[in-house]
Amino acid sequence: MTEAERIQIEGYRAMAPGRKLELAFDLRAVAWELKASGLRMQHPEWDESAVQDRVREIIRLGGY
Repeated sequence: MTEAERIQIEGYRAMAPGRKLELAFDLRAVAWELKASGLRMQHPEWDESAVQDRVREIIRLGGY
């Protein structure tokens, strides 16, 4: 384990549970938007509903 990893783990251990949950929701939102942006670039013909449906399916299935 690197020093940076050790420090990061210590930070997570010291974090309040509510803050950890908040970070998890933030990370999910970022992942969702990154995936949606990629799909929009790959499929410019898709409307926003199709993009969101596909992101939902990908995340539900645990894929990329």
